[in-house]
This record gives sequence, structure tokens and C-alpha cells, in this order.
Amino acid sequence: MNLAAQIDHTLLRPDATEAQILQLCDEAVAHGFATVCVPPCYVALAAGKLAGTPVGICTVIGFPLGYSASSVKFKEAEVALYDGATELDMVLNISALKSGQTAAIQDEILDLADLCHVHQALLKVIIETALLTEAEMELAAQLCVAGEADFVKTSTGFASRGASVADVELLRRVLPETMRIKAAGGIRTRAAAEALIAAGADRIGSSNSVALISETNDPSVA
Repeated sequence: MNLAAQIDHTLLRPDATEAQILQLCDEAVAHGFATVCVPPCYVALAAGKLAGTPVGICTVIGFPLGYSASSVKFKEAEVALYDGATELDMVLNISALKSGQTAAIQDEILDLADLCHVHQALLKVIIETALLTEAEMELAAQLCVAGEADFVKTSTGFASRGASVADVELLRRVLPETMRIKAAGGIRTRAAAEALIAAGADRIGSSNSVALISETNDPSVA
């Protein structure tokens, strides 16, 4: 398993510095991570640093609470794509979901997905599984499908817990094969990452990526 190629190497702490973002980029190139996931204010910096490499540029939209107005999320996305983002992780409006505003949620996802796809970028929708019942998780997943997102992502990493194997198994069961899953939040060991991939995750988001892939001495699986 080429685990590194399935990892979004992540630094979203509010105290992250420019130097740390540049180090994140260097690590992503050295280890072959899929993307770096950085705050929106550092997308242009990361894009410049990673120009000419295969590493993608991921950032977050409506993060971490998800209840920004749809127009604000759309503008955030426009700026991020202009700055060089290739993947956007947008937080679903959990309040709207729990209030039954499904049409508004679907429209928001559709608008962001259309914008991303025009720019040959991917949209991941963060549903924050820690805050949802199983029925709400299924509904959120269905809205992501209807909204033509590319991934359902489990978690922001800022809630009470991150991804679980049970979350990923549920999502994989209810999603079509074409819809990918990103597991994120609290994934700090190789064993945890591999268990989530075995459950159906296609991508892992981790701020502990270098240590995670270094847990084996066999470079063929790193």
C-alpha cells in the first residue's frame, strides 16, 4: 500500500506560521503525499512552493463550523481557486441539516461543486460525523451525492472526535462506488490510517503524516 499517496498532509492550526507551511510543503514533496492542506491565507504561498511538483493544494472553506452564508463560502472558494487550490474541503452547514433545510444544503454543494469542476478542482464536503446521528450521516451523504461533490469527509478535527471506522463503514455502505471518502481527525498512527482505508476511506487527512508513514522500515509501503 502506498499510504503516503493517500494522505493530505495537514496544518490547520490557528498559530501555524509561514515557515511551518513551507516546511509542510517540503515534507509533502519528500514523502509523496497527495496534497498539503493549508489555511486559505497560505494557498498562494503553498502553490508557489509546490509549482512543478505532483503535490496538490488543498484548503478549507467555511471552516471549522460550516455556518457561513453560502455566498461567503462561494467567495472563499473563488479566492482559493484563484490562488491555486486544487482541492477544497468545505464544511457542511450542520445547523441547516438538523433544521431540515436539505434543499439549501444541496444547492450550496452544487454551486461549490460546479465552481470547483470548472477549475478542474475537487470538492470534499465535511459532514462532521461527531455531531450527527447515523440517520443524519446518511442524509448528509445523500446530499453530497446529489450535490455532485467528489468526496465526503468525516471531520474537521476540531469537534469532540474525528473519524472512526464505524463512520467510514456507514458512509461506504450508503455511498455509490464513485463517491470517495476522506477520513480525518485524530489519525495519528499508521494502524489507525490503515484501518480506515480498509473500512473504505480513499484519502486520509493527518497533521501527523510524517511520523505516521515512518512507523515501518519497509519503504515499499510508505
